[in-house]
Amino acid sequence: EVQLQASGGGLVQAGGSLRLSCAASEFTFDDYAIGWFRQAPGKEREGVSCISTSESSTYYADSVKGRFTISADNAKNTVYLQMSSLKPEDTAVYYCAANPWVSVCDYEDPGLSDPGFGSWGQGTLVTVSS
Repeated sequence: EVQLQASGGGLVQAGGSLRLSCAASEFTFDDYAIGWFRQAPGKEREGVSCISTSESSTYYADSVKGRFTISADNAKNTVYLQMSSLKPEDTAVYYCAANPWVSVCDYEDPGLSDPGFGSWGQGTLVTVSS
């Protein structure tokens, strides 16, 4: 099955910036919404952001609104998460996943909690030092 590959993680100082990439293959990009998620050690996974290129819609969790920007390059089948003003609490493994319900980003409920998100990769680690 299709598996999304997240990359671009690393170590960054608080207040710095980092851009994550989510690359996909073997499916039509416009047929899916793409979500970014993160999970810190010992904590539950949380949704971060969502994008649907077919509906030109985006969604951001309150914890990252104004600091993170999600975008897509359809030609490269890649979604980006530009993170700025990073905080130590942003430290986590970041994952991306695809959802065939292309309108999911328009709904806070279920939104990023929708069970339709799948094709998980191994994620990429982001560490923000204080």
